[in-house]
Amino acid sequence: MRRNPFPPRGTAMEILVGIALVSGAVAKALPQSPPAVPATPGVYQPQPGDVVTVGEWPAIGKWMIDRHLRPAEWLGARLKGKALREPINVVLVDSVAASADEARARLLEACRAAGYQPREGHSGGYRGFLGGVLFHQLPAAAGHAFSNEPFELHNNHGRIFGPVRTKDGWLFVGALSRERFNPLTRTEHVYVSFRQARDDFARKLDARTGYRIAGFVELANELADDPALTTGDHDGMAVVLRARR
Repeated sequence: MRRNPFPPRGTAMEILVGIALVSGAVAKALPQSPPAVPATPGVYQPQPGDVVTVGEWPAIGKWMIDRHLRPAEWLGARLKGKALREPINVVLVDSVAASADEARARLLEACRAAGYQPREGHSGGYRGFLGGVLFHQLPAAAGHAFSNEPFELHNNHGRIFGPVRTKDGWLFVGALSRERFNPLTRTEHVYVSFRQARDDFARKLDARTGYRIAGFVELANELADDPALTTGDHDGMAVVLRARR
């Protein structure tokens, strides 16, 4: 079991309740995930190894999906000679919203309040696989991502996908990463970290919005020994944030 790197918040009872909501601070993924239902028959069929089941949640795709319906690679970047694949590293659950539209609106509001507003200058057209459905990214505007700084500066940015209805609320997943801007080229962005962006996004939502950190779940999407692919500093874990009133 991996220890939650974030400092505790609230009373001991509140912390225990929050942890219980995700079946422990770290919920283990099932060793063998069931075959996924294709989002669009004949168009996208995830491989069994590209989906994971956590507890009673619907199947979650491990990777962000690019416009060619392939697991996304970080702007074609290579790290230590390997292609850099973009993992899902955030899970959000809204048990307050009465509908998918309301859940999306509440999420957009929370991201803005946390300093992660939709900003231009990023690659777009990504999708995420969740509960047998291939979702287009939020924010939806072309060339936009949720980001804590303009693209001309070093920034954390990401996209969120969903939601699907579960018994404990509306479920979203997201992929966050940190990049630095290369002032010499004025165009190039360089990968820095997945974990730094994930953790900052979670802390900011926890501090400034109705979302609270409830723990971590293992999505089994760390590529440490693959000869051709890597997930950089990603540890295979997704932070879970749960919306409260």
